[in-house]
This record gives sequence, C-alpha cells and structure tokens, in this order.
Amino acid sequence: MTLDLLTQKTTDILLLSLLSFFLAMLLTPVYTHFAYKYKWWKLPRSHSVTGETLEVIAKLRIKRTVPLMAGLVTLAAVTAVTLIFNLNRAQTWLPLAGLIGGGIVGLIDDIINVRGKGGNFAGLRPQIKFALITSVALISALFSYYKLGYTTVKFPYIGDVFFGWTIIPLFVLAVVSTGNAVNITDGMDGLAGGLLTTAYSSFGVIATLQGNFGIAIFCFSVVGALLSYLWFNIPPARFFMGDVGSFALGTALGVVAMLTDTLFLLPIIGAVFVMEAGSVIINVTSKKLRHGKKVFLSSPIHHHFEAKGWPKTKVTMRLWVIGQVCGAIGVVLALRGGYIHH
Repeated sequence: MTLDLLTQKTTDILLLSLLSFFLAMLLTPVYTHFAYKYKWWKLPRSHSVTGETLEVIAKLRIKRTVPLMAGLVTLAAVTAVTLIFNLNRAQTWLPLAGLIGGGIVGLIDDIINVRGKGGNFAGLRPQIKFALITSVALISALFSYYKLGYTTVKFPYIGDVFFGWTIIPLFVLAVVSTGNAVNITDGMDGLAGGLLTTAYSSFGVIATLQGNFGIAIFCFSVVGALLSYLWFNIPPARFFMGDVGSFALGTALGVVAMLTDTLFLLPIIGAVFVMEAGSVIINVTSKKLRHGKKVFLSSPIHHHFEAKGWPKTKVTMRLWVIGQVCGAIGVVLALRGGYIHH
C-alpha cells in the first residue's frame, strides 16, 4: 500500500464519516419531533434479567419520560452513506445487511415495548428475539461462506486455520453473541454509544491498515452517526437508541469482526460488552446453583456499580475508559499478531 493511496483513502474515510455525522444531526430533530409527539417512552422494567425485583435501582432513579428508537437515526444515516457512496459486494453488503436485519428485529421489540405495559420483559419474548437475530446471523453466515468464500479464521501469532463449513456456526455465534451483548449493555445514559464508538473506531483502523477500505468507511460512518447520537445521549439523555440501535450496531459489529478476520480480537476490543453479558450469565448461574444467591447486587454489571452507590456518570465514563484501553490493545495485537499484511 503506497502512502498516496493511504492518504487518499483516509481522506475518503474521514469525509464520509463527517457526512454521516452531519446527516444524523439533521435527522435528529425529525426523529425528536415524532418521538415526543407520539410519546415513544421507554417503559420501566419491574424485574432484572435474572428475575429479581429491581427495588435497589428503582429507588435510585427519578421517573423520566425519555423516548426510545433513536437508533433509527444512526441506522438511516449509515444506510444512506453506504448505499450512495460505499456499496461493495465483498465488503459492505454483509455489514449493511446485519445492520438493517438487526435493526428490524430491534424495531419490532421497541414498538411492542412502547405500546405495551412494561413488566419483566417489555417487548418481544427473549426466545423469539433470539430466534430472529439468529436468523439474521445465519443468512449472513451462509452468504459469507457460499458467495464470498470465507473458510478460515486467523489466530493471533499462529495464522489461518481452515474451518470449512464449520465457519458457518462460528459466524452465527459471533454475530448473535455480539448483538445480545451490546443490547444488554445499553442500559445507562451514553454507555453503549460511547463503547460502540470506540469499538467501531478500532475495527475501522484495522480495516484501513488491511486495505479493506469499504469496511473501514462503513465503520467510520457508524462512528460519525454515533458521535451525533452521543451529543444528545450524554447524561442526562434526551433519548435512547433502543433495541433498534443496539441490535443493529451489535449485529453489524460481529459481521465486521468476521469479515476483517479478527474474530479473536473481538472479545478484547469489546471487553466491556463481554463483562456486561458475562455478569448476567454469572448471576443467573449463581442463582440456580446457590439457592438464589447472587454474585452481583444486580446485573448487568453497570447496575451492580449503580446499586453500590456510584453515580451513573462515574460508571459510564470508567467503563468508557476500559473500553478505550481495550480498543488500543486490540489494534496493537492486530499490528503484531499477523492481521496486517505489509
């Protein structure tokens, strides 16, 4: 890769990222108008994902009328930029399909949430939601195997390992796990948005260094739209991305990791997402095996820190810092672990 080519492509990446940012800023007032007019309020949950009553968290929170589905703005901005300037069969069809597919599943969940009555699971039943996201991931996996020819996975410092058709369930696992982990993390003002900005920036840098400029532009288009979202979502949030945003961006992030052949860097760059999902699994398992006893006061883990008395801004920003450090570690491992071809 010549310096002139890298300079030209980096310019394109940054310009389209800025375009995504300004487009999202322009679309936000339109979304806000309809969100507040039709009261797309987030319904309070009476129970955590582990089943316990959220008494501790409920006492800490003031009743707020904050609309859902702001992820529609991010989805629209990234889709428009990709369709008009960055549509590429090998590099951006799948991330865009993951973004839109995950977004549709999340949108259905959000609509049911807004029109429902809250409770334990305000929205789609978890089994249905899981089945729909798995379907999106499976279609993406089949396309990557049969149409794009993905059959190997790169291990850091080792090289490519041939998986053949078994890469299909691995692809599905990566996409579904990432989509659900991001969705679990989206429970505090600015938390998921800031972490996703770091994660997509890290994968965008890796894709640029690999010469996968279509994927890089896609990643930084997401970053641009997310910066617009964060402008309004930094505490106290004006709106939430909702499942339409968290599932769309989480699903697409898993697809990006597979297409850049950085599957084993995904849990490092997305370490906070792993912590969040892991804390839920630990609490659920502990309650089943230890007669109702929990490891964390509440899960996901950001609620645990909140229950311990940490201000929400402190929880959010410290998890942001962890995410940024892990993103930097992931890029270093990509550079030194054989993911970048010189």
